[in-house]
Amino acid sequence: MSLTLRTISREQHLAFIQSQPAASHCQVPAWADVKTEWRSENLGWFDKSGELVGAGLVLYRQLPKIKRYLAYLPEGPVINWYAPNLDEWLQPMLAHLKQQGAFSVKMGPPVVIRRWDAAAIKSGIQDPDVKRLKDVQATHVEPRAFEVADRLRKMGWQQGEDGGAGFGDVQPRYVFQVPLANRSLDDVLKGFNQLWRRNIKKAEKAGVEVVQGGYEDLAEWQRLYEITAVRDKFRPRPLSYFQRMWTVLNNEDPNRMRLYFARHNGVNLSAATMLVVGGHVWYSYGASDNIGREVRPSNAMQWRMLRDAYAMGATVYDLRGISDSLDETDHLFGLIQFKVGTGGEAVEYVGEWDFPLNKLLHKALDIYMSRR
Repeated sequence: MSLTLRTISREQHLAFIQSQPAASHCQVPAWADVKTEWRSENLGWFDKSGELVGAGLVLYRQLPKIKRYLAYLPEGPVINWYAPNLDEWLQPMLAHLKQQGAFSVKMGPPVVIRRWDAAAIKSGIQDPDVKRLKDVQATHVEPRAFEVADRLRKMGWQQGEDGGAGFGDVQPRYVFQVPLANRSLDDVLKGFNQLWRRNIKKAEKAGVEVVQGGYEDLAEWQRLYEITAVRDKFRPRPLSYFQRMWTVLNNEDPNRMRLYFARHNGVNLSAATMLVVGGHVWYSYGASDNIGREVRPSNAMQWRMLRDAYAMGATVYDLRGISDSLDETDHLFGLIQFKVGTGGEAVEYVGEWDFPLNKLLHKALDIYMSRR
């Protein structure tokens, strides 16, 4: 199979994404408009008959002071990763990116390597000798993913020692997902642990209502998000970021981004953004007030979002990143503890990979990133 690669229009790119059962929200053409500090390009792979068989959104970040770029394909490209001729897909891409002035390429193959169901994770948490997900036997292992990793290594792609690529993965390597395909909503609810089911009931009894918001409600979202940032000690994105995200994503597809609020007695207590691409639905950003926690607004909101995802025909509800730590003293442990209550599964991707096109500049970037 001889493949050719060339720049394609956003319309071609979007049509290809829409023809797929799912793709990452970081690979839709409009994501380039969210990430305004990067230059972007839409790449297409064509087979011998001229049919578009793969696509990728590339973001270019210029190095300070020189006209050379880091080329980044977040959670992409969308190609046949299990093809035996993987180098025929990736070599033309590297050649093209080098021509565009890239000194280094970073990509995140959307390839799952292992899954752990809720029961396996719980047993790991209860075992004092277990500190990381990797110490727990996976419920499902994908042998083809190891072949992908081997092929990439043979081609000269690199990952850091910890599996994080070069200067660390930008997108999460471990995520938490609730599978929805071939399950009834009843099954999904039964999969929740007792605490989650109790909290959903508690919220219902207390009269918590979950509503969808629009663009005009983003300022209220920002209020809750900034409260969360202070509490959890992270730097919040500005309101303009979410306004831009809403505008560009929903211009591309009116159902790409949604906003939810859980409120009690007319007061918004928690909020979340949701992203939709094909059969894949993500809980993207979450926020909550310091008050009203006793009525369990976050559980009510997640249950509503999950039901809406199910009604849309989604095959997976993705709660996004988790740490791989099962150590209760780890500050990120609460994240996996909250998500595992949904009865879903922890999912490990093959992680992000770097290809240094110019070894000297790649090394310089590595040093610069490690000092930040």
